[in-house]
Amino acid sequence: MGGLPPFPAAAGAGPEPPALFAARGFALRPASQADIPRLQQVYADSRDQEMAGVPWPDEAKRGFLAQQFALQHQHYVAHYAGADFLVIEHLGLVQGRYYLLRTAPEHLIVDISFTAAYRGQGLGRALIEASQVQARAQGRGMGLHVVKSNLGARRLYDRLGFVPCDGGTDTHQRMRWPAS
Repeated sequence: MGGLPPFPAAAGAGPEPPALFAARGFALRPASQADIPRLQQVYADSRDQEMAGVPWPDEAKRGFLAQQFALQHQHYVAHYAGADFLVIEHLGLVQGRYYLLRTAPEHLIVDISFTAAYRGQGLGRALIEASQVQARAQGRGMGLHVVKSNLGARRLYDRLGFVPCDGGTDTHQRMRWPAS
């Protein structure tokens, strides 16, 4: 994926990986340019169900997803340069990403995604809960945007105390978790 802007320098130590991660052989580390091809695969995997209904040849779908990933990557590094751009590894292979902006007045989950094989196992919940502990310790809440059609993610965020609020779009619901 030549030509994509580099990830900004790590903003800090990032969130402490939850105990569940180490117990299951997962690790968090700052993303690097070498991770871009695998992160593109993670992105494509996250849109697999959506693309299944699109009547395009596989090559056209791959091209479209590569373009969408590139645009999203450019947007994220330009608009969230102070974020922690982290990859989630399992046994040395990137299986997800966690982009977290930890600034006042509230932290922002820019993106969290896992490959299909690792969804629904409590890993995202553990990571977000660890981030909530860190935000609460700083007296900050958290915010995020979730695709309205992603009912599984919305249920998770509901269980974690996020509530819908103003500021969404036609496709995304803005949600907020208050620190108190």
